[in-house]
Amino acid sequence: LHLRRKPIAEAMHELDIFLNSVFLDNISTVRIIHGKGSGEMRKDVWEALSYHQIVKSIRIAYLGEGDAGVTVVDMESPNI
Repeated sequence: LHLRRKPIAEAMHELDIFLNSVFLDNISTVRIIHGKGSGEMRKDVWEALSYHQIVKSIRIAYLGEGDAGVTVVDMESPNI
């Protein structure tokens, strides 16, 4: 999901829709591109992810994966 240069409110709405969609599609790992910039978008993304019940874990991407401009999210599996 690419969130760079979007208003925070719009980005958080898109993030929520995206997470619910990938959860229902049983996708285990996704990347959120928030950019490096001032760090405000990453802070808000991390805060939203930390409270989301379908998120198992989050980490900053490794060098070559996008490093500080990307967050890697491991999703919970749906119990269907």
